[in-house]
Amino acid sequence: MTNTEIVDRLELTGRLMELHDHDAFKIRAFSSAAFSLDKSTADLASLPVEELVKLPGVGKSVAQKIRELVETGHLTELDNLLAETPEGVLEMFRIKGLGAKKIRTLWRELGIDNLRDLQLAGENGQIAKIKGFGASTQEKILNSLTFLQEQKGKIRMDRAAMLANVLHDELTRAFNRVDISGQVRRKAQEVDTIQLLLETSDPVGAQRYLNSLPMLTQNERESSPFAWRGHMEGSDVGIELLMFPADQIDRQLFIQTAAEPHLQQVGSASVSLLQAALTLSNVSEERIYERAGLPYIVPEMREDEFAFRWAGRHQNDELVTWDDLRGTLHNHSTWSDGKQSIADMAAYCRELGLTYFGIADHSKTASYANGLDIDRVQAQHREIDRLNAQFGDNFLIFKGIESDILGDGSLDYDDATLATFDYVVASVHQTLTMTLEKATTRLLRAIENPYTTILGHPTGRLLLARAGYPIDHRAVIDACAEHNVVIEINASPYRLDIDWRWIDYAMERGVMLSINPDAHDLAGLLDMHYGVAVGRKGGLTKAMTFNALTLTEMKAYLQNRKNQLLAG
Repeated sequence: MTNTEIVDRLELTGRLMELHDHDAFKIRAFSSAAFSLDKSTADLASLPVEELVKLPGVGKSVAQKIRELVETGHLTELDNLLAETPEGVLEMFRIKGLGAKKIRTLWRELGIDNLRDLQLAGENGQIAKIKGFGASTQEKILNSLTFLQEQKGKIRMDRAAMLANVLHDELTRAFNRVDISGQVRRKAQEVDTIQLLLETSDPVGAQRYLNSLPMLTQNERESSPFAWRGHMEGSDVGIELLMFPADQIDRQLFIQTAAEPHLQQVGSASVSLLQAALTLSNVSEERIYERAGLPYIVPEMREDEFAFRWAGRHQNDELVTWDDLRGTLHNHSTWSDGKQSIADMAAYCRELGLTYFGIADHSKTASYANGLDIDRVQAQHREIDRLNAQFGDNFLIFKGIESDILGDGSLDYDDATLATFDYVVASVHQTLTMTLEKATTRLLRAIENPYTTILGHPTGRLLLARAGYPIDHRAVIDACAEHNVVIEINASPYRLDIDWRWIDYAMERGVMLSINPDAHDLAGLLDMHYGVAVGRKGGLTKAMTFNALTLTEMKAYLQNRKNQLLAG
């Protein structure tokens, strides 16, 4: 059992205890343990009670519960709570702004035990009449419900890629050729169908084999003789397995990867890409574009006509790749809410072949994330100086901060403190419910601050969980161009923010983009792969990728900004 699974079960136990109005001390014990253990790098499943109680936030009772969970796969207390809780009530925890107490009120006072009844109560104005709720809370609940309905049946690109690879590895045992296609190959940030192509001359036998796999459940109504459709164990995302003979696979890989608007593009040969793909005898993806009279487009960009407008100004070999990245600038350590030390994070960056590591722990207002007050900032800088003294000229740790953008758009420290950092990532973390005008004005003021180097995750969205606040993207990008501020592509698959659709406009305005993992542990550094994927999808070039600058170039860039501040 992984740490994440243990922490999730403890957190759920605490929530359900609060829902059922259990003893406050026990609720706090589970919640505090979950919060503390979420940052732990210890292998919780391997620790006995005597070692678990030495960890922050873990008492003997919770330690015994962890052992029960690891040894049996169950937690009796949690099982009992789940048995007492309708499934629809559990789903209410997905609604932003609804905690256990409010859910208990809705359940006990209005008898609401499912999302459909919750929506009806909101539409009828019943929620607003409950003490402690009001019209504003009711509106937020309805908006959250609408968002969740729109996201139903979708998964993030990281989970989609993982499931697609599991399927690929399983199916290659039985089929000569298996190709991942569709949304996963196109690097869609949200996926509703995982599609693979199978080479077979015996579709009946192939269907029989697929239905013999325990991990797959067929939807017979949606399937056909040449298409198996259904679901994979543990996920409600659609699975589509298309069967073709060997001479059709290359053709279909192109057709199934590209979105419909892309397939309908007509080139100088007066035929569409789809027509070219269907009529060529000796098929390759390059020849399909050549037959249509169009420039070749990489799989990530095969969405619509945008790729061809981009190709009129760029070449495919200009697109950023993982190998182009020279460093990483938005990362967290145990100084705030990260799981690894600065030294360990930097060492792993060196293993990855990177030449600089930027620490950007949370600022003082982010108390929930153990944000750094001024004294701790100074102490962290002394640690970084000690670590840098151990490196030669080929690696450097930069002193950064993720400074909260406060409600009025100001940053989270005075100018004297901000001046001590090599760079500042300015991000919004609190008060996320804003109008477009308020959110945009808040960001514009932060961008105008001369200490802002990078604008972090501009909309604050969490894919499939939170839509993010609305902003005027053009105004924000124009302001970044005016004030020489870099925009982050937050590479966490939970965010992928700024959205890839705005990358080209940023480049047009001369704004560089930084592929930032927002890493809280070693594995999080690898999230830059997802940032590269959506960067390429939006046409991001190496030349406009901030962290593709070499160490020498990055040092010079940051020093020049400091010099300009001093001169100003």
